[in-house]
Amino acid sequence: MTRRADILLTALAPAIWGSTYLVTTEALPPGYPVTLATLRALPAGLLLLALTRCLPPRNWLARVFLLGAFNFALFWVLLFVAAYRLPGGVAATLGALQAMMVIGMARGWLGTPIRAGAVLAAAAGVCGVALLLTGPEARLDPVGIAAGLGGAASMAAGTVLSRKWQPPVSALSFTAWQLSAGGLILLPLALVLEPPLPPLTMSNLAGLAWLGLIGAAATYAIWFRGVARLEPGAVSMLGLMSPVTAVILGWGWLGQSLTPLQISGAMIVLGSVWFGQRANRPAGVRTRGTTVEHSARIA
Repeated sequence: MTRRADILLTALAPAIWGSTYLVTTEALPPGYPVTLATLRALPAGLLLLALTRCLPPRNWLARVFLLGAFNFALFWVLLFVAAYRLPGGVAATLGALQAMMVIGMARGWLGTPIRAGAVLAAAAGVCGVALLLTGPEARLDPVGIAAGLGGAASMAAGTVLSRKWQPPVSALSFTAWQLSAGGLILLPLALVLEPPLPPLTMSNLAGLAWLGLIGAAATYAIWFRGVARLEPGAVSMLGLMSPVTAVILGWGWLGQSLTPLQISGAMIVLGSVWFGQRANRPAGVRTRGTTVEHSARIA
C-alpha cells in the first residue's frame, strides 16, 4: 500500500474512537469505569488470541504487559479519571498533548529527528482541540489535570514503544497480546475498586460489543499496523481525529449545536493533521505514487 493509503486506514481507528463518549453515555451504565474498561479489553483480547492462535513467547511477556499497561490499562483508567473530574473539552485538550510528547519520546527512544514543522503541527492541533471543545465555563481540577497529562504520556509511551518493539507476528496478534495483558491488569482493579455490575440490558450489551469488537479489537489492530508502518509523529497526529468525530456525532446524533468557534477549531485540527503528515514524512517517501523508501524499523 502507498503511504497515503496507510495514513487513511490508520486514521479510521481514532475516528472510530471518537464514538466512545457517545456510546458510553448513551448505552452503558454509569459509575463503573474500571469494570467497563476491563470488559472492553479482556474479551476482545481473548477473542483475538483464539482467532490468531498465537501466544507471546516467554521473552516477550514483560514487554507485552508493559505495552498493555501503557496502551490500555493505565491509559484508560487515567482517561476515565480525567473525564470524571474535568470538562470534556479540558480533558481532550490535555489528551491532544500526546502528539507533542510522542515527538520527544521518539527522539529519545528511536533517534527520530525533531522537525520544526512537526512541532508546529502538534501545537496547532492542541489549539484546535481547545477551540473545538473547551468552553468559558471550564474548571481546572488538579487531580483531573494530572490524570489527563498522565493519560496522554501513557498513550504516547505506548505508541513509541510499540514502534520500537516489533515482534515477528501480525498486527492482529500483537493487538491480541496487548489487549489481553491490559485486561488482565485491569481485572483485579475492577474486582477490588468497584461493585458488581447491575443486570445488563440489550442496549448495554450492544454498547459493550461495539466498544470491544470495533472500538478495541478491530481499531487497535489497524492502529498498531499504522504504528509499524508510519512515523511515530505522523501516527500521533492522527489521534486528533477522535475529538472531531466526537463533536460531529454529538451534533448529528444528540442534536448539540456547533458554534463558529468550534467549526474553526475543527478546521484547525484537520489542517494540523494534514500538515503533520507532511512534516513527519521521511525524506525517502514521495508525496504521490508508491513508497520508495521507508525509515528503517527498529527491532
